[in-house]
Amino acid sequence: MMSGTVRLLRVFTAPPERVYRAFLDPAALAKWLPPDGFTCTVHELDARVGGRYRMSFTNFGNGNGHSFGGTYLELMPNQRIVHDDRFDDPNLPGTMVTTIALREVSCGTEVQIEQAGIPDVIPTEQCYLGWQESLTLLERLVEPTIPG
Repeated sequence: MMSGTVRLLRVFTAPPERVYRAFLDPAALAKWLPPDGFTCTVHELDARVGGRYRMSFTNFGNGNGHSFGGTYLELMPNQRIVHDDRFDDPNLPGTMVTTIALREVSCGTEVQIEQAGIPDVIPTEQCYLGWQESLTLLERLVEPTIPG
């Protein structure tokens, strides 16, 4: 039984504080994290080491979805978030670990994401696609608004 890992690198013009907050704020997460065509409900989010979170994604078209949750293993403000993830669905066994590393760069924030232990029934390319969509929405959310 193999499990997959995806790694992504993205640079945002937003400062690290804004990006960090968007990963730990329930209202923000519900906006940017679900893939296209899904809504997200954050049931619980306790943003401290050892704190738990739970959320579910629902397909807006057919009402199908999945729930998952985990525990925050490491939180370094504006620099690093590590949490594990488990699906409620017994067909998606195992524990994934997601590491988000933020680094201030001249033009904003470099974001490195690594998600390891993806259940082998989920193609990693699907995970890449999902993250790409989510990160595009995250970027729109955290970009400084240009005063009009």
